[in-house]
Parts: sequence; C-alpha cells; structure tokens
Amino acid sequence: MNKIIRFTAALALMPGLTVAALAQDASISGEVKKIDQGAGKITLKHGPAKGLGMDQPMTMVYRVKDPAMLKQVKVGDKVTFEAEEAASGYTVTKMQKAK
Repeated sequence: MNKIIRFTAALALMPGLTVAALAQDASISGEVKKIDQGAGKITLKHGPAKGLGMDQPMTMVYRVKDPAMLKQVKVGDKVTFEAEEAASGYTVTKMQKAK
C-alpha cells in the first residue's frame, strides 16, 4: 500500500503529466473514407498515431468495438478516435465527430 501512495505522489509531482494530457495523446484525428456496417469496419484516413506505433499519416481499415459507432458518422466526416491493437488487428474503441 505504501508503494502505491509513493508512486501516486511521484506522478502528481511530474510536470505536465495530467489525465487530460494522457487522453489527448491517445486521441487521433482523421476522416471517414468508408463504412462497412455489415463487417463492423471503418476506413479512416488519419495523421500519426504514436500510441499505436504509427509515425506517418495513413489510411487504414479498423474494426469497431461497438457497431453503433458506425451509425453516428458518414463518409467525409472529420472525427477524433482512439484505437487499440489486438491479435485480430486494430480496433476503434471510441469515436466522435470533430468539433
């Protein structure tokens, strides 16, 4: 327990490290290029996704964690999203239209 308290205190003292900053690093900006409702996939053109090891902009197909996300966007929409890598490929876990 004491180690947890020390670790938490050390994190609190790190300059610039906030939950918002960590969340922002995970967020990727992109544009919807194609939606495949039946397969539960979306094609996104996006900038670098450092959290996924992608240093260059690219266009790729992602699975979606929740197929309902596909009904909230259309081709051409600008979005921000978060994704994770799994054995079966990359999966979008969160997505919303860009403001």
